[in-house]
Amino acid sequence: MKKVAFHTLGCKVNQVETEQLKEEFNNRGYSIVDFNEEADIYVINTCTVTHVSDRKSRAVIRRAARKNPDALVIAAGCLAQVDAEQLAAIKGVNLVVGNQDKDKIVDLIENYDNDTAKKTKIIAEAIDRNKKLVPVMYSQKHRRTRAFVKIQDGCESFCSYCIVPFSRGPIRSKLPDDVVKEINQLILLGYREIVLTGIHTGFYGKDLDNWNLIKLLKYIFSLVKGDYRIRLSSVEPLEITEELIDLMVEDRKLCRHLHIPLQSGSNKILKAMNRRYNREYYYDLITSIAKKIPGIAFAADVMVGFPLEEDEDFQDTFDLLNELPIFDLHVFKYSPRPGTKAALYRPVVSERQKHERSDKLLQLAAEKHEHFIKGMLGREFLVLIERNLGLDIYTGLTDNYIEVQCTSDQDITGTFTRISINKVENSNVIGKLIQCNS
Repeated sequence: MKKVAFHTLGCKVNQVETEQLKEEFNNRGYSIVDFNEEADIYVINTCTVTHVSDRKSRAVIRRAARKNPDALVIAAGCLAQVDAEQLAAIKGVNLVVGNQDKDKIVDLIENYDNDTAKKTKIIAEAIDRNKKLVPVMYSQKHRRTRAFVKIQDGCESFCSYCIVPFSRGPIRSKLPDDVVKEINQLILLGYREIVLTGIHTGFYGKDLDNWNLIKLLKYIFSLVKGDYRIRLSSVEPLEITEELIDLMVEDRKLCRHLHIPLQSGSNKILKAMNRRYNREYYYDLITSIAKKIPGIAFAADVMVGFPLEEDEDFQDTFDLLNELPIFDLHVFKYSPRPGTKAALYRPVVSERQKHERSDKLLQLAAEKHEHFIKGMLGREFLVLIERNLGLDIYTGLTDNYIEVQCTSDQDITGTFTRISINKVENSNVIGKLIQCNS
């Protein structure tokens, strides 16, 4: 039995696609091993969202080639889609497979094995907008307590800094019945939380007749029975509708947690980024939702060092975030991507300024996170217990994404457990078990 090892870089969608590949390899009789072990086949699912992602992808590919010089090394994913020749030039790489053909990797490997030429091959065709997403019917539960369902792929927004539309192609949505079928299977396997994810999740259904994200959520809730909850991955500000907020208020199966990218608090920079909203819109959106949904947790992405960003632009970003009830903040330093408009913008921001601005926002993020947690002390939550930490200590997530620890003399892994949050100790949120529901 041949051994195959995987390494995944980048976003949740890449991670979902790796799990899908593992399922296919399992079904075809391969043995999945840890990436640090010697394997017959190494699959590296690459990322290209920043130059650091590129560098990490190349480093992992070289590490695999050194680990077993006789192994097949497959470089797949986003970097393979936009710069296949770069990866093909790395010594030891056998196959370079873009996102269009990533789901065919098992067949490509077996065809390669039967090819006597054994030259490095590139399979990185342009992404076909008519190629629909297929459901993945997992046969066994994986390590995580939460399951991820990719409902959508592709992006057509073309923000000036972003390579994703080039690496992921146009919007394609998974058919609603296929989404429901996949979720039902995951619940049968014992999952209690399903995360709906995509490259541009809020644009689900754009390529389908009379479908959108809200309609999909209502369809899921009407057809999928059982004790579970749904969490949304990142949704853009302009796609957060009144209907979505009303649904979150009405149906507690939908987690009180929204990841809404900001990118900048400067109107000048937002315009240069081609983001299509302004700081006032973002402020009004967050504050209005917070009033309607007590306890909701907001996460935001923000970029520092975008070309043209001056001190006053950064201060606008800092001030806006400081005013808002943000729970989690993901800070990124701008990285020029070849082929994007922003790569040509001048003047550029120095690396020193990027680091300084990043550090300031990270400090603000820590303060906002602590403030949010303190506001939750004394409240009760339904926590999905994810794992045992040893010595009868368990950890899990509330619906608003707080990681909570509690003690139990019974194994409560994978259950919804009612917990009262009591204190914060050494940066850990500690709660008391009140009732185990299921």
